[in-house]
Amino acid sequence: MLEAEILGQVALGYSAFIDRNRTVAATRLTVFPLRPDVALDAGQLLSAVSAVWPENGGRVSLNITSESLLHDLLQTSPTRNLMVEVPAFMAADPVNTAAIIALHAHGTTLMLKGRPLKELPREVLPCFTQSIIDLSDDRRVAGGAAPEGVNRTIPHVLAGINTPADMEGAFNRGAVAVLGWPLGDEVTERPKGGRAPPTPIDLQTVVELIRQVDAEESAEKLENTLKRDPSLGFKVLRYINSAAFGLSVEVSSFRHALMLLGYQRLKRWLALLLATASKEPNMRAAMFASVRRGLLMEELARNTGGDAEMRNELFICGVFSLLDRLFQQPLAELLRTIPVPQLVHETLIDGTGPYAPYFNLVKAIEAESLYDFRECADALMMGVREINQAELRALAAAADLD
Repeated sequence: MLEAEILGQVALGYSAFIDRNRTVAATRLTVFPLRPDVALDAGQLLSAVSAVWPENGGRVSLNITSESLLHDLLQTSPTRNLMVEVPAFMAADPVNTAAIIALHAHGTTLMLKGRPLKELPREVLPCFTQSIIDLSDDRRVAGGAAPEGVNRTIPHVLAGINTPADMEGAFNRGAVAVLGWPLGDEVTERPKGGRAPPTPIDLQTVVELIRQVDAEESAEKLENTLKRDPSLGFKVLRYINSAAFGLSVEVSSFRHALMLLGYQRLKRWLALLLATASKEPNMRAAMFASVRRGLLMEELARNTGGDAEMRNELFICGVFSLLDRLFQQPLAELLRTIPVPQLVHETLIDGTGPYAPYFNLVKAIEAESLYDFRECADALMMGVREINQAELRALAAAADLD
């Protein structure tokens, strides 16, 4: 269903729902129509979404910016893992009351998006599980009050979260979840005192393994390094045996993995392990983002005819792009200790080279910015359908890893 006609008629962006435990609880998929005069098929959209998030899979929230498409979607029966965001002005319109009540009765989770400017119909309000309020509209940030006659009667999610501080502030003010990418700014300087924070031994071991794989040292030497941290060995084998890896036999040892995969494919998964090894709860969103960045950059290269080496390097580029946030060290310093291809270094440190347009497109998709999406697509000379197909394939692969 990734061939659906609607994938050539919309632009897709995604972000993360993060709960109070700092766990990524769901993915938000934002759908922008490219032309307001083109009728869009809600059934095709649901089929494309279910290919990535089947009913027994993870949760996804649909943020549809086309009123007509959302109106049609309200007449359907989505799977129970799919959440639907309904703008406050549509929830207040009696035309939509029957459809909202029916969806609620069906078991669909409904999210009220935006601050209501007037009271909702009495029978509609209980249909919404949570409300979504943008950080810029959160009256509590400035210490103000909600408009007269409008009270928060359901739990709220705060959107537009870009830093860990924003996230902490949202939770302190009573949000049950936040929506966005609390990654913070790029780390360009060492912490005060001039010394980097201590690196846990398992991360040191991963870096050493990447160096050994890059140098194509023997499987025996690699296994000896892994013995320093048995839990790391378990994680490596778990990743390699995951559905996303696509092997037809079970890998039972690191030596077996090397025999089946070769050094380059093994290196990409060590890179993934490095980017997901942080124990800091506030960095779970960064780990979530880095995995999807790597997989999406790889899939975009597949659509432009990139060979296996290029796809592998783009994967590593995306996965390593947030290491500075994860380790709280400047990326330039980190990449001096980890072997990376020259083109990856150019992209992440200088913002130049042939991989930079792929990286810029991924960031535009994360930002859910239609303008930047169009600009970056033009720079890559890629069609919207190809980009959306690559995005959904990457999100499906990431869901398998999760």
